[in-house]
Amino acid sequence: MTNDQRSDLIRLACEARKNAHAPYSKFLVGAALLTEFGEIICGCNVENASFGLTICAERVAFSTAIAAGHRRFRALAIATSGGHPPCGACRQFAAEFCEDLPILLIDCDQPDQVSESNLRVLLPGRFELLVT
Repeated sequence: MTNDQRSDLIRLACEARKNAHAPYSKFLVGAALLTEFGEIICGCNVENASFGLTICAERVAFSTAIAAGHRRFRALAIATSGGHPPCGACRQFAAEFCEDLPILLIDCDQPDQVSESNLRVLLPGRFELLVT
């Protein structure tokens, strides 16, 4: 990932966060996913009164990218108040496509405070279905 791509991921994740629909939790999340070809796909969380139907920003970004034909990814940026990591479901969802994805965690209250991690650190011992 280049410095320009990193900057774009951070900016676009913060912009996507503004579109979040979170009337219940008030926890706005934006995500920006860098594909292997350098395209950036964004997503935001969308809550529902039937809480089980809520979808996280990360899974929106991955699903949108997959629907557009992408299967390989180079980085994910997540923008929240506080710079929180993805939930367990999003970690497992991402692990389906890349086991060591770099992840940028952006604190939108302090956008200069970006921490970096990766999926291998955030999801050790991920579930893998062994098909024979």
